[in-house]
Amino acid sequence: MQLKRTYIFVLGLILLSSFAIVQHNDATNPSKLVTTQTDYNVGKPIVLKFTVSDDQKPLLYCSNSYGSTLVSAIAEDGTLQYIIPENITKKIGVVNWALLDKNKSATGQFNINPKAEVATMETYIGPPSIEAGGTDYTMLVVIPTDSLDNPVPTNTKVNARFQFLASEENDDIFTNNLISWRNINSKRESGRMLVSSESLGINSKEFTINVWAAIPTDFKISAKRPHNYADGNQVTTFNTSVIKDKQDNVVSDGTFVTFFITNDHGNILKTTGTTIEGVAHSKIIHPDFKDNWSIKAYVDGMAESDTIILSYQSVIEDFDVAFANKNRKILVGPLQSFMEQMIPDGLHVKLLIYKDNTLIDTIIKTSFNGYVTFNLKPAVYQNDTYSFSVETAGINKTFNNKKLW
Repeated sequence: MQLKRTYIFVLGLILLSSFAIVQHNDATNPSKLVTTQTDYNVGKPIVLKFTVSDDQKPLLYCSNSYGSTLVSAIAEDGTLQYIIPENITKKIGVVNWALLDKNKSATGQFNINPKAEVATMETYIGPPSIEAGGTDYTMLVVIPTDSLDNPVPTNTKVNARFQFLASEENDDIFTNNLISWRNINSKRESGRMLVSSESLGINSKEFTINVWAAIPTDFKISAKRPHNYADGNQVTTFNTSVIKDKQDNVVSDGTFVTFFITNDHGNILKTTGTTIEGVAHSKIIHPDFKDNWSIKAYVDGMAESDTIILSYQSVIEDFDVAFANKNRKILVGPLQSFMEQMIPDGLHVKLLIYKDNTLIDTIIKTSFNGYVTFNLKPAVYQNDTYSFSVETAGINKTFNNKKLW
């Protein structure tokens, strides 16, 4: 019995030592990387080789800035070979890998370097419009890429070219952090600048930068009119001088100019115009009564003009008012202008009707062939005594205690 127990004890020791040896061999003999190369050219095949630790074929985990993937092993020549997929080999950058065996003992990384060639030029420029004067600027960004759409190596030369008015310039800039860039300052003059770039024999397309005039400076205005009579018919035209910025550049076409007109009664009229070749024009109809105008123009928030004064003479010194048909028909006219001609059609005539010194109605009509007729209907104005006031061309005539029947 004692011999049997001893036999079982010895057999157990042998089994335990065998298990420990197997475990020790598994722990001390993991798969190892055979490939020593760590730098590859983009687009070239990449194969990682590992020693074989047992009959297993663990997956290889690969990760770069574009994503991650698992690669299966191929047993060949006593090694495990992992062919890196094209979607990884065609992108530059660092690739991290890890062998997913039970020990997870093999990890590392390799670099995929860009090609020293240019296939395309990605070019960006903005803003497309800047202000003349040398303080404003736009930015040129050029990204030369290879045939696999990867940025080229750092310090690849890019030749930036600029044409403005009669001058042409070249400037060498170098790629850094995948791109090359340069700030392009405006010139004192306004105009159109053309920009292009070239790298390793590949040229970009042409880009355009508009250099507009800067903020306008103060300017002068003038007026042109066929006569100085307040006939309410002719047109006065306002003009600006050529509006320029402080560098003497003519402002851009379409610059908005507002003309403010203040009359003798403190009322403000407004008319507007936009510049063409630096000059703005605007028109306004003459007043229909004697008046004096003070005119000043503004480019809102930026520049203003001097002030000019225009005087308009009255064209009507007097007019007749006749009552007929039981005083219910009121005929105003003839309304004659400065050469005793009939006033042009459209002159406003206002009739104010009072009862017991209280204004009860106002009727406004326009002249036709030099006359205006008001008809007071019995259904509206009952038989009674009224007072009337007729106003036109700044002249007022009052008729008191007129009886309607």
